[in-house]
Amino acid sequence: MFMRDFVIVTDSSADLTQEQIKELGIVSIPLDIVIEHAEPIPNDKVDVKEVYAQLRAKKTITTSAATIQRFNDVFEELLKDDIDLLYLGFTSGLSSTFSSGAVAMKNLQEKYPDRKLYAVDTLCASLGQGLLVYLACKEKEKGKTIEEVRDWTENNKMSMAHWFTVDDLFFLKRGGRVSATSAVVGTMLSIKPVMHVDNAGKLVAVDKVRGRKNSIDAMLAKMKASTINPVDSPVFISHGDCLADAEYLAEKIKAELGIKEVFISYVGPVIGSHSGPGTLALFFLAKDR
Repeated sequence: MFMRDFVIVTDSSADLTQEQIKELGIVSIPLDIVIEHAEPIPNDKVDVKEVYAQLRAKKTITTSAATIQRFNDVFEELLKDDIDLLYLGFTSGLSSTFSSGAVAMKNLQEKYPDRKLYAVDTLCASLGQGLLVYLACKEKEKGKTIEEVRDWTENNKMSMAHWFTVDDLFFLKRGGRVSATSAVVGTMLSIKPVMHVDNAGKLVAVDKVRGRKNSIDAMLAKMKASTINPVDSPVFISHGDCLADAEYLAEKIKAELGIKEVFISYVGPVIGSHSGPGTLALFFLAKDR
C-alpha cells in the first residue's frame, strides 16, 4: 500500500532551538511579539537575550497568536510537495494559536481531499510542547504512520509534566496570574510560586515556598514523586535567562535520579514575555501531570 511521507509541524511556543528543528526535520511556525507598541515581529527573528534585557528594563512586550493566514501559507507550501501534515500545537488553554492552525487545516482539507491533515492540541507549552514534539519525532523515526504518531501524541500528552517557578512576581501580576497585593507581599517575603500546566492546558499555581532555592528544590521533589522511568526518559529544562539556576537543577536531577542527559534551553520570547526573567521550568514524562 502506498504511504505518502508526512511532516510534523509545530509552532514557536515549543521553544525548540533552530538546531533541533533542523535535526528533527520539522517545521515551526512563529508567533509574533510586539516591543513597546512597535510593529509585530516573528519571534524567531528576535534575539532572546535582548528580549530579556528589555523585560528587565520593564519595557512593554505583548504577544499575538499565529494567524490562520500564516498557517495556511506554510501548510500549503508543504502540501505542494506531495506530503501529509501532522500539526502539534500550543495549548488552547493559553492561546488561540492552535485554533488558527486547525481552521487552516480544515480549509485546506477541502482543497486537498486526498491528503491526510491532522491537528493535535498538545495542551502543552514551552519545552513541554517541545519535548512532546521531540518524542513524536522519535516515533516517526521508528517508521510509524501519521495516524500512529498522532495517536501516540494524543495518548501521551497527559503524561507531559510541566513545573514552573518565577523569580519576579511583577510579570505574573501584569498577566493577571496574581493580584497586585499578592505580588507586593510575595516580593517582600521572597515568596516563590510553584506552578504547573494542568489537564486543561492552563497555568495554575500549586504551592508557594520561601526563597529561590527552595522553589527549585520543590520542582525536583515533584519530579521524584511522579516521573516515569527516569533513567531512560528525556528531561528538558527551560530558563528565562537564568542559566546557572537551570544548571543547578540539571545537576541535582542527574545526581539524585541517575539521569545522564538533560537538555537546557531558553524560555522563548513569547512565553518569556509573560513569565519574565528568572523563569525556570522542568518537563518530563510522568504518571500524570
